[in-house]
Amino acid sequence: MLKEWRRRRAVQRVKPGDGRPLKRFRWWQMLTRALFHLRLMNDDGRPTVYAVDVKHQNASEGYVTAHLYLDGRHHAESKVPAVFPVQGGTVEVRTSGFGLKRCHYVTAEGAEHQLTPDPASAEGRRARFDRSHPALSRGIGLLSAIVLVIGLVLLILQLAEQVTRAPEGVAQYVGTFTSPVDLSAWGNTVLGIATVAASTERALRLRYSRLLDGAAG
Repeated sequence: MLKEWRRRRAVQRVKPGDGRPLKRFRWWQMLTRALFHLRLMNDDGRPTVYAVDVKHQNASEGYVTAHLYLDGRHHAESKVPAVFPVQGGTVEVRTSGFGLKRCHYVTAEGAEHQLTPDPASAEGRRARFDRSHPALSRGIGLLSAIVLVIGLVLLILQLAEQVTRAPEGVAQYVGTFTSPVDLSAWGNTVLGIATVAASTERALRLRYSRLLDGAAG
């Protein structure tokens, strides 16, 4: 029930577009823009092409706006999380602190299909790398997950140490805990950079875990 209420609220946030043309994706926008496409067939057999354009730099203003284009023209826009009504269902868009975590077409029957990333975008280049080098791609994905697991474990150890060392904390009940791993400031910086890189790599594949990627963010 809560999920359906949130979905209806997202649909109500959708605003009509102004009809402007969709701009071509440029290589220098790979870190600030995501562009995905969806091709559907009308009942008469003619194709309809939707595009979802998200500019991440708006996040500095406290929100991110997703734009929906229909056959190359601006059709609608909404703050994320966004739910755009389209032919035969909806397009759902959600972001994280590292990029997109969801850009899917959901049919009226409930089937889900991820939209296709633009070939020039960072997501499109990552998808092409996955097709060209599947084994290496899986290895990179596994490495990203391992880095985030290590980061989460170290974060838990550090938090446990701080909590039990507080003057009025749980130490009087469970004793003082000392983390077996003591990272220097330089080590924490390296770990932070590694976890951000890992979550960014996962975002390029629209992979997101509230536990792993959420802790990194």
